[in-house]
Amino acid sequence: MKAFHHPDEARHAPKFFLTRGTVRSNFEVPGRAASLRAGLDALGLAPETTKPATRSELLKLHDAEYLDFLEHAAAQWAEMPEAGAEVVANMHPTPEMLRESDRASTHVIARAGRHMADTACPIGPGTWEAAIGAAGCALAAADVAAKGGAAYALCRPPGHHAYAGRAGGHCYINNSALAAQRLRDAGAARVAVLDIDSHHGNGTQGIFWDRGDVLTVSLHGDPSRYYPWYVGFAEEKGAANLNLPQPFGTGDEGWLAALDTAIAAIRDFRPDALVVPLGFDASEFEPLAALKVTEEGFARAGEAIGRLRLPTAICQEGGYNVDILGQLLKRFLTGFGEAK
Repeated sequence: MKAFHHPDEARHAPKFFLTRGTVRSNFEVPGRAASLRAGLDALGLAPETTKPATRSELLKLHDAEYLDFLEHAAAQWAEMPEAGAEVVANMHPTPEMLRESDRASTHVIARAGRHMADTACPIGPGTWEAAIGAAGCALAAADVAAKGGAAYALCRPPGHHAYAGRAGGHCYINNSALAAQRLRDAGAARVAVLDIDSHHGNGTQGIFWDRGDVLTVSLHGDPSRYYPWYVGFAEEKGAANLNLPQPFGTGDEGWLAALDTAIAAIRDFRPDALVVPLGFDASEFEPLAALKVTEEGFARAGEAIGRLRLPTAICQEGGYNVDILGQLLKRFLTGFGEAK
């Protein structure tokens, strides 16, 4: 298996994070990537440095206006008097506002409200460079899968909450969606996306909602009490979509049983290639610990996914306990490789 990373991930070091009315330190820190690289090192996998994604590659799925905002927001924000260190939206347009006016202000505060779903995606001076580096990793992994292989992309920041024109939940560019589109462009008639991050892959679902050529499957914590709150429920079907929300505290057996359901749906879809948005925030040792999956559970998940024997691009999503991420990655990739 090949692995890819980009050193510009370290340029993105967000500080702001708002949870339950309290401002605290952000979970999505450069130490995550360091831990994951240690896991690759334990496997004897030296990640290759990729090229950042180009604008033309990003435009395959992302809106031009949104990309302009991401690239320039930090500099425009810094020009304001008494500006904070990071772009954080302080209001968002409501349906009532949009019904009454279609005028789109070009001020960076207004643009932040339009292009940021929440306060969990602060934009700092190095965010753009890190995001396009992460996207480049996903595309490199997809290129390996397009040739029949399997590859791991150490994507930081993650991507599955990003829509075509909106950031959210630590995510700016939808790395996994770009990997799926890359595989389609390379000739795969059908691609499946199997998201096992503990949060619903709402951005990926939204991007492919009307398309029958990409099956989006998400196994995640029940959004009635968990991010992203408004989507991720079982009744959401789209053209080719399956959501498998799980109750809090599910644990290995329930989570792996749901994974079996996901894999059965993928087999029925008969894809030519697979993208796995891989999150470790389902771990029992995560800060929120919603699903309480063990290290052995992740190893078994890797093995179950590997048994699909599909060309596969694995794109890193969440997982915020830096003390265990490398070991969880090692166990997952070992299980995946043994099944292959």
